[in-house]
Amino acid sequence: MVASSAVQASGRVRALQPTVFSEFSALAARAGAVNLGQGFPDFDGPEVVREAAVAALRRGENQYAPGLGAPALRQAISEHARRFLGVTVDPDTEVVVTCGATEAIFDAVQGLVDPGDEVVAFEPVYDSYAASVAMAGGVLRPVTLQPPDTAVPRWWFDPAELEAAFGPRTRVVLLNTPHNPTGKVFTAPELEQVAGLARRWNAVAVVDEVYGHLVYDGVEHRSLAGLPGMAERTLTVSSGAKTFGFTGWKVGWAMGPRPLRDAVLQAHQYVTFAVPTPLQHAVAAALRLPDAYFVELQADYARRRGKLLGALDEAGLVPWAPEGAYFACVDVTGRGFANDDAFCRDLTTRVGVAAIPLSAFYVDRARAPCVARFAFCKADATLDEAARRLRATELRAGAG
Repeated sequence: MVASSAVQASGRVRALQPTVFSEFSALAARAGAVNLGQGFPDFDGPEVVREAAVAALRRGENQYAPGLGAPALRQAISEHARRFLGVTVDPDTEVVVTCGATEAIFDAVQGLVDPGDEVVAFEPVYDSYAASVAMAGGVLRPVTLQPPDTAVPRWWFDPAELEAAFGPRTRVVLLNTPHNPTGKVFTAPELEQVAGLARRWNAVAVVDEVYGHLVYDGVEHRSLAGLPGMAERTLTVSSGAKTFGFTGWKVGWAMGPRPLRDAVLQAHQYVTFAVPTPLQHAVAAALRLPDAYFVELQADYARRRGKLLGALDEAGLVPWAPEGAYFACVDVTGRGFANDDAFCRDLTTRVGVAAIPLSAFYVDRARAPCVARFAFCKADATLDEAARRLRATELRAGAG
């Protein structure tokens, strides 16, 4: 019999914390809470896209796709990038399909970062980014996004802090815009600064744009790859999950110049090798939907955003209106809780509404503000029930 001390995970993975999404979704399920924590829709995507998946199954698209991705999807990704981002990519040499954007980020980091290399990222940082860097043996250099205040009515960062984060060991800058969890959309001057530093230090930019179609109030999403001198050093990552409402399909991609594409492919071939074939064909059909779909998508999420912001405001919480993505953040200081984790656990178990503590997205949770993140990618009935529960319960520590 093998001694129990020998049966343990490697130190590399033992150091990783459980993902906050699994933890709070499980807590919400046990408590019977309305789940506004994890960012998945509780409604389905377009019927025409589902039918495209069914059609692919029925016509026999059921064997391994090429590791690079089904040619039909790679072509659709290239067309979509030109149509909406003004970026030209070769579907044969500059696109690789992955199991969601999360795998694309993981593969990019594994393919580009050696032990000791540094990776610059904006904090709060999506939790898989930090885990990917740690598993590659890299060093994360966080640049802190500051919450809106009376002087700056949007999430912002100190340009001097960003500049100080770069140096001779910088290999990659990880950028997410529109940003999860804050809803920030990086402005043209901010993108120019990131681009300038990447060029100066010969760093690669890996840009997560999964929420690129979800921006509000006239805000424009710009792709870093479109800036001067950036096409040759940028990997742009996206997926079909957020734009089309099929998070369970896990169809994502990375696109960029062949040397960067190949770095992702080298890792991808030993991580998943290929992505489910019929779903790739369905996402290819989705990317070719008419412009009206994307206009209506934006308007629909703007409406859901307004519904959630109104519910939070009526409950005595003061949310910051996000510029993009489908999350709203709320400062919950002064309510008698030790931190945002305690607030969100009480909210989930006592009030019956699940939210995610923003501190879960910080390298050092002690430095995080006391903020809760709510998702509005939910059906009207879900948002209405969450609003009812929030109005009915006092949101303070020790309340009955």
